[in-house]
Amino acid sequence: MRGKQRLNIWRLVKDGEKATPADVEVPGNASNFPIGPPLQHHLPTGVFGYLENRRKVHKDAINFCQNVLRKKAVDWQAICCNNILRDSQPIHNVDLVVTIGGDGTLLQTSHFMDGSIPVLGVNSDPTQDQEVEEFSEEFDATRSTGFLCGATIENFEQVLDDILEDRKTPSKLSRMSICLNSRLLPTYALNDALVAHTCPATVSRFSFKIKREGHPCSPLVHCRSSGLRVSTAAGSTAAMLSAGGFTMPILSQDHLQYMVREPILPGAAYSSLMHGLLKPDQSMVASWFSKEGAIYIDGSDVSYFIKHGDTIEMSSKAPGFKVFLPHHLLS
Repeated sequence: MRGKQRLNIWRLVKDGEKATPADVEVPGNASNFPIGPPLQHHLPTGVFGYLENRRKVHKDAINFCQNVLRKKAVDWQAICCNNILRDSQPIHNVDLVVTIGGDGTLLQTSHFMDGSIPVLGVNSDPTQDQEVEEFSEEFDATRSTGFLCGATIENFEQVLDDILEDRKTPSKLSRMSICLNSRLLPTYALNDALVAHTCPATVSRFSFKIKREGHPCSPLVHCRSSGLRVSTAAGSTAAMLSAGGFTMPILSQDHLQYMVREPILPGAAYSSLMHGLLKPDQSMVASWFSKEGAIYIDGSDVSYFIKHGDTIEMSSKAPGFKVFLPHHLLS
């Protein structure tokens, strides 16, 4: 039970925040630390004041979660995402990883997970609908979506207790593997992968075909467009949906959705192949014919440059990702 457990927990801090010495010490006597939800700072006037408020709210959320952890019979350590190198070994020797930030922090963390350790995302700065409406004539006051985050500061301690008491189990999300010239890239995509020219105003030239167990099962499609996006079920609610794709059940396993972005006159023979699904036994194989380009994984933070003649293969043959999802995604 909780009083006897000694779990090892890594707490990953949102980019831009530093892990202070107090962050990384082994929890001591929690009685010296007041516990309570962080205060919502008074919102100063103007967009710069708004951004400063966001920074303070996020910092308060980190301190709040830290104080909660101090009360528990767990060993933990704070790590800043920026301090984990891309070529580092997957996070290991811990029982749980807690991310504090938003979906971006959770996505970045997923790149260092081999699928064996569950992750709990804490949305440190959720969007306030009233605030968005109030400032709609001045600027976009949208804060963090936290779609995949299973907790906020309001319920973090309760969710953590449920995890420690085995009353809550993680869900398994599918990820995507990407091979460049038959070499497996070290980063698995949890949301999506975009293959495109590095300049958004430049045409991306490529061809693609769908293979099943190594054999072509679709025509070879030649494209001039803004690039090729392939998403997982979790990523189907993000850029894919904004581009006109459809939402996939988040727990659907091993299916991928693809879309050619803004194709230039695909023609009747190819038009039906600009958007579709990849089944678990299928892969997307693209040949790149522009001078240069890049593979962007889960946004712009992780990218691999490509050149004319390179071949990219994407499939759902990747280790899953264990995450404690918010309740509404499971109902």
